[in-house]
Amino acid sequence: MAGPNNQLAIDKGLVTTEWYQTPISRQRMKELTKRRNGPAIRNTLLWLGLLIGSGVAGYLLWGTWWAVLAFALYGVFYTAADARWHECGHGTAFKTPWMNDVVYYLASFMYLRPATAWRWSHQRHHSDTFVAGRDPEIVRRPSVLRMFYLAFINLFTPPNEIKRIVNHAFGRLLPDERDYVPESEHRKVVWEGRIYLIIILSVMGWSLFTLDIRPMLFIITPLFYGSWIWVIYVFPQHVGLHEDVLDHRLNTRTVYMNPFIRFLYLNMNYHIEHHMFPLVPFYNLRALHEEMKHDCPTPTPNLWTAFKEVYYAFKMQTTNPYHVIERPLPPTANPYYYGPAPYLKQNPGVNEQAG
Repeated sequence: MAGPNNQLAIDKGLVTTEWYQTPISRQRMKELTKRRNGPAIRNTLLWLGLLIGSGVAGYLLWGTWWAVLAFALYGVFYTAADARWHECGHGTAFKTPWMNDVVYYLASFMYLRPATAWRWSHQRHHSDTFVAGRDPEIVRRPSVLRMFYLAFINLFTPPNEIKRIVNHAFGRLLPDERDYVPESEHRKVVWEGRIYLIIILSVMGWSLFTLDIRPMLFIITPLFYGSWIWVIYVFPQHVGLHEDVLDHRLNTRTVYMNPFIRFLYLNMNYHIEHHMFPLVPFYNLRALHEEMKHDCPTPTPNLWTAFKEVYYAFKMQTTNPYHVIERPLPPTANPYYYGPAPYLKQNPGVNEQAG
């Protein structure tokens, strides 16, 4: 984002502009955006119960092969912190603001995400979704296929986040962060980095002092051994779809998933719906989907189909960065909105693909 693509996106008219939204009545949107504490409390308690239960089982079964299964489950529930970080970062999970903040800061640390920096990063992701040079969460093209494979053991994210935490602890923000984190928040970012670093070093020191790997199996390393399931349900969000457009139906994918994955993922499989209306809480996304599906591409029927699409996109974009997956609209939908006219003239590669 510190490079030329940032200014290019501004010149194209893709920044601070209006995105397409499916028409829904004001009364219905008022119902769908209503927040309640009950669903979020129940979901959070169930998640924490499963996390703590699998962790205790791993501790008690240490030294047996059953501990491997227990920690495998612990890693799955640990990486589900990503969805809690996300939903509580939007402030939509709970009606009570401090409840959102408590879960947000807990989940942020669990995922080694600097809380304040990532809050602003994700806000940018929503305001400039999949816009090259603007979206800090974009999978950049050309894709490299080995990144697809290495993502299953998460060899990129935790080291990069630890690097960020160290920089923050010493009072430095990365150039990209200075683009989207307001200067008034910089001091807060620095202090969060110092707190994170103290905890990380304490856990590592505890493991080294006791010559026991278990403290690190509970904190930090679950991001490596539990990330495989996170990759499976997160990669289908945007990978392989259009960049630099102002219609979430072009750059975002909704996938039907089973109840267990929806629990881990907090219904973020309804991802077009979430991006188009981010103020709708996770427990209302399914109802929002019913209101919108006449105006959106047919949802991907299951995770297996979605992941085949993602793998194919990674493979194709390795040699052809302009390759995109087309997702046709039903006859009942409004036409796609590709963005302002200057974009269509400047990027004929995508224009040809999109027709």
